[in-house]
Amino acid sequence: DAAKARKLRDGENPARWRGHLDKLLPRQKRAQVPFPAMPADQLGTFVRQLDSLDSTAARACELIIHTACRSAEVCEARWDEFDLVNRVWTIDAARMKAGKLHRVPLSEAALKVLEQQRDKHPLYVFPNARRSKGLPGNAIRRVMAQLQADDYVPHGFRASFRTWAAEHTDFPRDVCEMALAHTLGDKVEAAYHRGDLLDKRRQLMQAWSVFIEQSSRKIITHLQPAE
Repeated sequence: DAAKARKLRDGENPARWRGHLDKLLPRQKRAQVPFPAMPADQLGTFVRQLDSLDSTAARACELIIHTACRSAEVCEARWDEFDLVNRVWTIDAARMKAGKLHRVPLSEAALKVLEQQRDKHPLYVFPNARRSKGLPGNAIRRVMAQLQADDYVPHGFRASFRTWAAEHTDFPRDVCEMALAHTLGDKVEAAYHRGDLLDKRRQLMQAWSVFIEQSSRKIITHLQPAE
């Protein structure tokens, strides 16, 4: 391109990708950089720090951690999505990345977070400062920075959960993936697997919350799923 600008050559750039090399060479895959995730054994200390803050963003961050949900799903949560009697949070398909309704089992710790937000707003669980809509996503980053945890990102808590589940429990892969609202990779398997394993996921999420509430350096190893 520089040579063309200096009138040193004519014609198209032989190294041009779009409309040229992309028609001749295999599609190039972009390198995926994982989200910075807080190690699971640090979460106990971090959640205790969150508990010391009297802020909506701190409560939202706690629910992100205890449910392994995405920030947007938590920040825009509405009270009418929650069945607190049966301890289930139902997120409409329109709010989910995969476009599929997702039921989230609520652990005891998650219910305690919700109880602290009761009566704060008639519609939104985590209202913004103007009380006009849900909490903005950057509020979670700000509270993490306040606690000097800005080396990590909110989405990384999902990776913290998934790594813990794989390394320190014996829950099946399907249960762990469904807890993250991930679609099964095998299309044939997904076509026949139509349940959402809610009861088994409830056990998993309760075990996760118990782990978090324990000492930040204590690891629970090989939790067995109930029969």
